[in-house]
Amino acid sequence: MKLLKSIVLNGVTGLLISVAALAEKPNVILIMTDDQGYGDLACHGNPYLKTPELDKMHAESIRFTNFHVSPFCTPTRASLMTGKHAAKTGAYRTTGGLSILFRENKTIANLFQDNGYATGMFGKWHLGDHAPQRPQDFGFEDVVWHRAGGIGQATDYPGNDYFDDTYERVVPGDRKGKLEKFSGYCTDVFFQESLRFVKENKDKPFFLYLPLNAPHGPYHVDEKWAAPYKDNKDIVNANFYGMIANIDWNFGKFRAELEKLDIADNTILIFMTDNGTSGGGKFNQQQDSLPLKGYNAGMRGKKSSLYDGGHRVPFFLHWANGGLTGGKDIDTLAAHYDVLPTLAELCGITLPEEYELDGISLNPLIKGETEGWQRDHLVLHHHGGKMFTSPITEQYADVAVMTQKWRLVNSWRVSQKHKFTLYDIQEDPSQEKDVSAQFPEVVARLKEYHQPYWDEVSPIILNRYARIDLGNPDHNPTELCSQDWVMEKGYPPYSISRVKKLPKVIAPWKVHVKEAGRYRITLRQLPKATNKTVVGVKAKIEIAGITEEVTIPKDSKGVDFTVNLPEGDTDLITYIYNTKGEAGGAYFTEVELLD
Repeated sequence: MKLLKSIVLNGVTGLLISVAALAEKPNVILIMTDDQGYGDLACHGNPYLKTPELDKMHAESIRFTNFHVSPFCTPTRASLMTGKHAAKTGAYRTTGGLSILFRENKTIANLFQDNGYATGMFGKWHLGDHAPQRPQDFGFEDVVWHRAGGIGQATDYPGNDYFDDTYERVVPGDRKGKLEKFSGYCTDVFFQESLRFVKENKDKPFFLYLPLNAPHGPYHVDEKWAAPYKDNKDIVNANFYGMIANIDWNFGKFRAELEKLDIADNTILIFMTDNGTSGGGKFNQQQDSLPLKGYNAGMRGKKSSLYDGGHRVPFFLHWANGGLTGGKDIDTLAAHYDVLPTLAELCGITLPEEYELDGISLNPLIKGETEGWQRDHLVLHHHGGKMFTSPITEQYADVAVMTQKWRLVNSWRVSQKHKFTLYDIQEDPSQEKDVSAQFPEVVARLKEYHQPYWDEVSPIILNRYARIDLGNPDHNPTELCSQDWVMEKGYPPYSISRVKKLPKVIAPWKVHVKEAGRYRITLRQLPKATNKTVVGVKAKIEIAGITEEVTIPKDSKGVDFTVNLPEGDTDLITYIYNTKGEAGGAYFTEVELLD
């Protein structure tokens, strides 16, 4: 018998919900893989790849076959978590200070936590590595995660390579987190931790977010998973397929455990991916063609493309107790920012106004109620900037506007100008025949659809950055990495392979001094954990109107400055000089509030 005891929620609703009422709520498990495209599944026609467990999920689920995300990692995650266009959230690129959520965002984890759910996340976050933009700062209580956009990238723990890695563990009630070394392959670890979370919370409703790092590059996997694909000359990347095979095996094992725990039927289970394929095909250098080799479900483009191959992904939804079973295709346009309102409605949760969603609930489509459907188009924007290929001030650079029939595309990477192409996606799903000359009125109408979107997002992306806290008690010292430099041109260093020499780049971190006080700022070229000597003769910092310069002692492992900082927003710029007087920024810098 369930106790009829009441609990007070700590969120914005202020409601009283009985334990009995909570017990009837469905659990939610949202699994998202990284860089696995629509065609990287056997059930979607891939002739090489074996995915029996995901095929089984496909056969049993509601399938959105016209489901779209952003064409690369961070913005998809931002929209999925917030229900908004990524450009409104602060996190719409993968690096350069633009992969960090604005602190005022409310996420799907906040929503479920505020409504009595246990919340857990295991895997890749990629929406900010520092307080207050970590997963534990946005509603996730039980977390195991790696920093950066991929395991082994610069801000991730040094030496991580997918096997026996060190990740950060966060336990409920303590947002600080602690580094912990895990045994085993990354995908196995994240599934194991997810299962632990499920077992610990099986008697109350839970929301589990499992964003896997795989099959993201550098494509490391045990040989036994890749071996079946290595002798096939039509397969572009055997390790990529091996990583998916491992995911499939873990997925089946995980579902079997849900059955054993007798919670499978009352669990909403979602499988999706974050963008188009990265390793399922060989494309030309511009990456906006049909695959020259491999399989991409007949679609043009891959990860980062504005063609459908870059952003149309699998979306399977299964919930036995809710009648969402049996295998049903829904071909209506849907998107990543629809997931939050859809799950809220399925779970009977009222959305507070402060969420200000761009997404809409897909439940009418799930129920077959298509009459009066609210959406007639979707807008996707691969936002550039001075540091990237397309200028951020260009409204139509790297844009796709979609309807059920049409795709209007301006792929800046191909044309380097405002060249719009139009495709009848129903007649030409491979987007090979540009019909813009035949239908200029359609081009004009779809461009008009983009205008309200641009009016909303352009003031944000042109004028604002998400800032990193210094002196936050939940994360002191703050460990800064060059991947978050905000640069005028070019990509900042984001992988360890790019940070082994004295940089020629000098760029600021956009920071917020949370508390006025005395701070120690330590400059390094490699992470503190590597214990490497700083190569240089002189160092300098600029912050909050303060400039200080010191000679670097011989064999120094870090160059220290102590300064008094006022509270507020500022930029931190670092310099390390060589014997020729050439300077570059410190790739890694720790900032610690001393008192």
